Amino acid sequence: MIHKNQQRGAVSLFVVVFAALLITVVTVSFVRVMIQDQQQASTTDLSQSAYDSAQAGVEDAKRALVRLQTICETGGDPAACATVISQVNSSTCNDAVSTLSDIGISNNEVRIQTGGSNNLDQAYTCVKVNLDTLDYIGVLSANQSKFIPLTSVDPFDTVQVEWFSSDDLSSDMNSIVDLQTGSSTSWPLLSQVSWKANRPPIMRTQMMQYGSNGFTLSDFESANAAGQSNANTLFMYPSGTTGVANPSAVSNPDTRSFSGRDTRKTPTGAPLPITCSGNLSAGGYACTAKLQLPVPISAGSRSAFLYLETLYNKANYRVTLQNGASAVKFNAVQPEVDSTGRTNDLFRRVQTRVEMADINYAYPNAAVDIAGNLCKDFRVTDTEADFHDSCPQ
Repeated sequence: MIHKNQQRGAVSLFVVVFAALLITVVTVSFVRVMIQDQQQASTTDLSQSAYDSAQAGVEDAKRALVRLQTICETGGDPAACATVISQVNSSTCNDAVSTLSDIGISNNEVRIQTGGSNNLDQAYTCVKVNLDTLDYIGVLSANQSKFIPLTSVDPFDTVQVEWFSSDDLSSDMNSIVDLQTGSSTSWPLLSQVSWKANRPPIMRTQMMQYGSNGFTLSDFESANAAGQSNANTLFMYPSGTTGVANPSAVSNPDTRSFSGRDTRKTPTGAPLPITCSGNLSAGGYACTAKLQLPVPISAGSRSAFLYLETLYNKANYRVTLQNGASAVKFNAVQPEVDSTGRTNDLFRRVQTRVEMADINYAYPNAAVDIAGNLCKDFRVTDTEADFHDSCPQ
């Protein structure tokens, strides 16, 4: 009798088939991951390259602004100055950089040459410069100061200062702002280490101005009989309810008069409380104050500067100008540059602010600006051995 086993070798066959399928799936998955990673790396490289192209447009815009200043400096040709201002401030792409003699615009874009070649196909496609901005923005570290020229398109009588945003909080997960109780009768000046990390800084604001009819140095020492003044200082202390949002602190901020309380001339022993919002979950700035400016001594059109200093803590800040209830634009103080860069078919857009220094008025930021102690030792002598360091270390 002959017995035939029809199943012999079937198990081995199935094992081989399933093993082949498994290896195929693993291989395809691995290749797919490799391709995705390669595409991601390529996209990242192109994105960075497009960003670099946009930054090249920003740098060319800076050169155009320097050229504008050179042409419009004192004694320059008014007609040429008006022409270059119109070009730089144009709303048409690349009009601003077209004022540079070494810039070539082809097909409405400026090609980026690296080492004499453009193998990466880089270019910036659109650069615009806005000379007149609605605000002046910046960041101050703890106990740092900033001197801001208040040059405007139209007359103004009020400066609005906003400070301390969510970027200044100690944690991205926490929107609570620590404040001195609004009903408090004391505004303690604590040691640096005792100031809370999420508490906005005391903002020192100092206004300096003069009228178009001229000034004398004594005008900066005291107000005249008419209440006009050229220099005033306010220290603004953040107050409110910790953790509680206060929309009215933004929509209806505290209004203070520079001439009404000048701690530089009449020390009061305490800063001026400003109502702030205790919660930044909705964004914006915690503290806002409207500062009314006095009429400058000798009157006439106003030339003014604002000095800001953050005491105890860092802060992002924003300064705006107003004439009554109407907003007034800054004029060529902190122009905005909008640049779009391209690499192959990938685009990146950059918006940034540029500081404009007045080449005709080289004002100092401060005579002395320190965060610690200052020791001054004056001697008059004709003996060399008397000249030594007598200040404590």
